[in-house]
Amino acid sequence: MVFAFCLGKAKFTTGNEMYLWYVAFLITCGISMGLLIKATQVLPIGSAYAVWTGIGAVGTVLVGIFVFKEPATFLRLFFITTLVCSIVGLKAVSQ
Repeated sequence: MVFAFCLGKAKFTTGNEMYLWYVAFLITCGISMGLLIKATQVLPIGSAYAVWTGIGAVGTVLVGIFVFKEPATFLRLFFITTLVCSIVGLKAVSQ
């Protein structure tokens, strides 16, 4: 979710600051992929990837709401909640 935050910040900047946000994007993307690789060592690939993308999706929506002032409608929060429940369920049955 941090690399998505970096993309959001780069969108609103120009010049050298924009390039710094893109560098931060590349670095955090690499870290995120490394953590996914680590997760696949103890979880099935399907579950690890689903949890990884789910955490990123939920985190990105929350960053959008709190940092970029995106709308926090009932349906949006409802579906994020169902996503979190699904992630917890996948993790629970993957052990």
